[in-house]
Amino acid sequence: MTTTQLDKANRFQALHQGTEPLVLANVWDAGSARLVAGLGFQALATSSAASAGILGRRDGQVTRDEALTQARGIVDATDLPVSADLEKGFGDRPEIVAETIRLAAAAGLVGCSIEDATGDKDKPLYDLAYATERVKAAVQAARSLPFPFILTARTENFLRGNPDLDDTIKRLQAFERVGADVLFAPGLPDLDAVRAVCAAMAKPVNFMVGIKGKSFTVADLAAVGVKRISLATSLYRAAMSGLRAAAQEVQEKGTFGYLDHI
Repeated sequence: MTTTQLDKANRFQALHQGTEPLVLANVWDAGSARLVAGLGFQALATSSAASAGILGRRDGQVTRDEALTQARGIVDATDLPVSADLEKGFGDRPEIVAETIRLAAAAGLVGCSIEDATGDKDKPLYDLAYATERVKAAVQAARSLPFPFILTARTENFLRGNPDLDDTIKRLQAFERVGADVLFAPGLPDLDAVRAVCAAMAKPVNFMVGIKGKSFTVADLAAVGVKRISLATSLYRAAMSGLRAAAQEVQEKGTFGYLDHI
C-alpha cells in the first residue's frame, strides 16, 4: 500500500462533496476492514461499541490508547480513509479533547467524531456552552494538522434522554459555527426529523443506521439531504449474531447446519 495519509485525507474530504451519500462501513479489526474494502466501500470508520466488544467490555469502557491502537490496525489494513468514533474525546477538558485529535492523526486517522455525552448518568450531556468549547478545541487541533482532518461533532440528545429536536438543532448549529465539518445526531426518530436537521445545517449531516424502526434506505436519506451514512455497531452485531446462532446450534442440537450458509 502506497497511499499517504494526505492522499487519504484529500479523498475523504472529496467524498463528502459527492452527489450521493457517502456510506461508511464501521469495522472493528484489520480482517473486517479488508473484507468490506473488498466489497467496494470507499471509506471506513470505527465503532466505540465494537471496539469495546472485541475486548469483552461494554461501550464506553475502552481507554484512549486502546481505541487508537485498534484504529491503527484498521488504518494499516487498507488504503481507504478511516474515521474513528472517539466518544467524548476521552476526557472532559477541551485541552484533553484537542490532544485526542492530535493522537488520532498520529495513528493515521483522517477524521473522527466527538460527542457531547458526559458518561455521567446523573448529568448525561454537557451544557451547550461547554460542549461547544470542547468542539472548538477539537476543531482548532484538527486545523493545526498538515492535512484536512474531518471533525464530526455529535449531539447525543436522542440517545441520552433528551429527545428535543429544537435543542438538537441548536446544539448542532453551535458546533457548526465553531468549525465542525460534519454534524451528527444519532437516534433521530423519523425522516421528517432528519430532513429538519439537514435543512438547518450548511455542512454535511451524518445519519446513523443501526436502530430498528429508525434506520432508512440510502435513497430515502439522500432525498431528505443526508450527505453521509454510518453503520455504527450494526455490522459487528450482525457478525456476533451469526456466531451466537451457530454456536447455539452446536450446543443445543449437536448439528452443524450453519456450515451450509458460510
